[in-house]
Amino acid sequence: MGLCCSEKNETSLNALPSWQQFKRMLNRELSHLSEMSRSGSQVSEYLSTTFLDKQNEVDLPCTVPKSRDRKRRQTQQGQHGTQQHATLQHQQACSGGGGVGGAGGAGEGGTLSQISGVRKVSLTSGAVVSRFGVKTDQEDLLSKDLEDINKWGLNIFSVALHSHNRPLTCTMYTIFQERDLMRMFRIPADTLVTFLLTLEDHYHADVAYHNSLHAADVAQSTHILLSTPALHAVFTDLEILAAIFAAAIHDVDHPGVSNQFLINTNSELALMYNDESVLENHHLAVGFKLLQEDNCDIFQNLSKKQKQTLRRMVIDMVLATDMSKHMSLLANLKTMVETKKVTSSGVLQLDNYTDRMQVLRNMVHCADLSNPTKSLDLYQQWNKRIMEEFFQQGDRERHRGMEISPMCDKHTASVERTQVGFIDYIVHPLWETWADLVHPDAQDILDTLEDNRNWYQSMIPQSPSPPFYSSDGEEAPPGDEDEEEEEEVKREQQERRQSETDFVFEATPDPQDSGVDGLMDRGGEEDEAEEDARNGVSLSET
Repeated sequence: MGLCCSEKNETSLNALPSWQQFKRMLNRELSHLSEMSRSGSQVSEYLSTTFLDKQNEVDLPCTVPKSRDRKRRQTQQGQHGTQQHATLQHQQACSGGGGVGGAGGAGEGGTLSQISGVRKVSLTSGAVVSRFGVKTDQEDLLSKDLEDINKWGLNIFSVALHSHNRPLTCTMYTIFQERDLMRMFRIPADTLVTFLLTLEDHYHADVAYHNSLHAADVAQSTHILLSTPALHAVFTDLEILAAIFAAAIHDVDHPGVSNQFLINTNSELALMYNDESVLENHHLAVGFKLLQEDNCDIFQNLSKKQKQTLRRMVIDMVLATDMSKHMSLLANLKTMVETKKVTSSGVLQLDNYTDRMQVLRNMVHCADLSNPTKSLDLYQQWNKRIMEEFFQQGDRERHRGMEISPMCDKHTASVERTQVGFIDYIVHPLWETWADLVHPDAQDILDTLEDNRNWYQSMIPQSPSPPFYSSDGEEAPPGDEDEEEEEEVKREQQERRQSETDFVFEATPDPQDSGVDGLMDRGGEEDEAEEDARNGVSLSET
């Protein structure tokens, strides 16, 4: 199942004759995945709704809800319909309430004419700035942690532990020192520390994943990618400053729910930004607004033109972290790989601003999707956190009587299958293309990614299918109804296949397009081989 990353095949994303053919193959794979099992359907729906800009980019066959699921949803809607209506009325009437992410967060309350989430923070500042920008009684241990500031896979959890939970402040301060950015742009040390502490305080500590730990990790990962030998001396100092700043602010005031949740609940943010990249626009607004707080303007000594250029670049990079833009970013990066020029020393030639920004947008996007490329112990910690955040959103949706978002139902989500699908369809194609762009600098990262994918794949057999739950949350015993439901699913799937032969396949690939087929790793499963035979499509086995 999925994109081949467990082995290094000669055929890869770079073998695609056209972007349209890649989308057609992705269409086919996700459609097939959605029909394999209930968990496969959930993973397929999660990938398509999260990483594709429009729902119709990949035409998934409608999943067939089991009768128990239908009954449960009907029961929930009946029980919560009146409550939800009253709750929404109350939220719309109250303009000063806290947001969905906590007090002052990105939520339904607030005034449209103001940037919600920005609040006064009391900081104790002194004339002397400490070694790493934070006060800690474990400075020696923190120093040991930050010796890896220029290495891929810095243990940001250890940094947080030894900095009194100030990972973003001390990581960013150290990066600014490493790159001599304070001297270069005449940034006072106390101003930098004040801004970083204020920024970190606007990340929500009660959000499991999208907090200052994640921001610090993305900033440090961006710092490393900027230093790759293939990009030596490619970017200007201002572009480097913009990239690191963008990484630091890219999730500030994140409420711990998705864009779609905010849209579905008619939040003030969704109204303000017309449902378009809601959170990403909010992160930018808060990040730049914090520069106006007392002693926080780290760009005070930049020229007017520098400020305008930096702002434009930061906006471009943060908006690119909207995961629904993933496929278009990947397509542009793929095109750049096919047409790349390098110097005799192997350094990329990016002669114009547009090309450099294209690489920077993808760089921050790669850093944002870098958890699976880190050591397995770090990856597992990140995975635990993101699933906790997903499940918390699912609980809110269940409480509101809403349809639970893909992978947010703690009763049915398949964690291991999700990670395998996430790597196969999203992370590996992105990082494989990035590795081709900076070849051979990212090969170790790609190897770690593939090792982690194989580990999660090996864990799938040890994860039994999740039980069915009744509407009250109690596990329902198996019975004749289950068998009837399974038969119903099979019947409707067979009918759908017969009536939608051309739904998934727009055209049968020509024999010379076999390189496209090699992109997909079928895993040798019998049902997949049978489907291939039915549709006259051959896929290479790995």
